[in-house]
Amino acid sequence: MPEIELKDANNKGKGKITLPDEIFGLQGRKDILHSSVVNYLANQRQGTHATKTKGLVSGGGKKPWKQKHTGRARAGSNRSPLWRGGGIIFGPQPRDYSYKLPRNVKKRALGEALSAKLSGGEVTVVESIAVEKPRTKEMVIILKNLDLEGKRVLIVLSQKEETVLLSSRNIPGVKVTRAMDLNPYEILTHEKVLITKKALETLSEGWTQ
Repeated sequence: MPEIELKDANNKGKGKITLPDEIFGLQGRKDILHSSVVNYLANQRQGTHATKTKGLVSGGGKKPWKQKHTGRARAGSNRSPLWRGGGIIFGPQPRDYSYKLPRNVKKRALGEALSAKLSGGEVTVVESIAVEKPRTKEMVIILKNLDLEGKRVLIVLSQKEETVLLSSRNIPGVKVTRAMDLNPYEILTHEKVLITKKALETLSEGWTQ
């Protein structure tokens, strides 16, 4: 089983902890990781794009000119797709791009992402992140102590903590999330993953359910 050093907010070692092999000991399934990322991005799409078809364009109530003897095309409506300002043929219409992945595939993809971060030395586990009042300065100091200043950091907590969230929201590249809301896309798009010991326990407990 993989091991990692547990640290406090001042970057002092507190011993080593063992990480679950089924979460942090995976490798080799980049296809599943890719499928999960594509699924996440597809589910974020609003799908509100729309174009007007011939039936939706205004006008067209009168034949532009008579059928014969004008030397012009036999047009029946100015809503025709052949005309400037007419309808659009096969244009995009509102649709839902979202789809679901099997639960075991989603879990495997999350494990693959966390395992990749761990093997790259991009995971930091701390005892806790204590911020009494919402102050950006305090969070900057904590990140600086952990050698995470100026990096894209994903902070993982066991539950929503308003003070940590408010203290982090003005720091560029830093995002706070809960262990139960983790997804491979956010893990891969951040340079470092900072996770609390309690969040790690929450993640392990939810893994077996």
